[in-house]
Amino acid sequence: MTRRFALVDRDGTINVERNHITDPDQIELIPGSADALVRLRDELGMGIVVVTNQAHVGRGLLTLEDLDRIHDRLRDLLARHGARVDAIEVCPHAPEEGCSCRKPAPGMARRAAERLGFEPTSSFVIGDHAGDMGLGRRIGATTIQVLTGHGLEEREASAPLADHVAQDLAGAVDIITSLVRTQGADAGG
Repeated sequence: MTRRFALVDRDGTINVERNHITDPDQIELIPGSADALVRLRDELGMGIVVVTNQAHVGRGLLTLEDLDRIHDRLRDLLARHGARVDAIEVCPHAPEEGCSCRKPAPGMARRAAERLGFEPTSSFVIGDHAGDMGLGRRIGATTIQVLTGHGLEEREASAPLADHVAQDLAGAVDIITSLVRTQGADAGG
């Protein structure tokens, strides 16, 4: 059996929503998010890919180099809590470009699955936007909406697409833990 993965939105799910982060110093972890990622990896043996739309790059308001520095800061903050991610997938396009990677399109998930060798249909997609839930639906994953970030205002739009709703990333990991343990018991019995 191949390793299962969680595809996790960045802004509003792992780090505090700032409405288009353009500086590494704007990255602040949501309390408990790093510990939740540790649990995914250490307790459940899951891989983790951050999937993030970054339209500011496509609009010329953020360079790819600056985005790399932002992601270095994110990795550093996570590492301080013992957390790490396998990859960060970025859509650098503006919405009007009509690319195949901007959530809810499946491009980032497919790239990650091909590169890291996992089955998208056995993965979990966690995020605060309807676009995150749409991505999950398009790849056949289990979707979990969190109510951090834009989660509360996106709840109605996300409702038809979300398999589960959690208060935050830690709550999403609780749901995944329960689902994985139930599936394991079903497979073993």
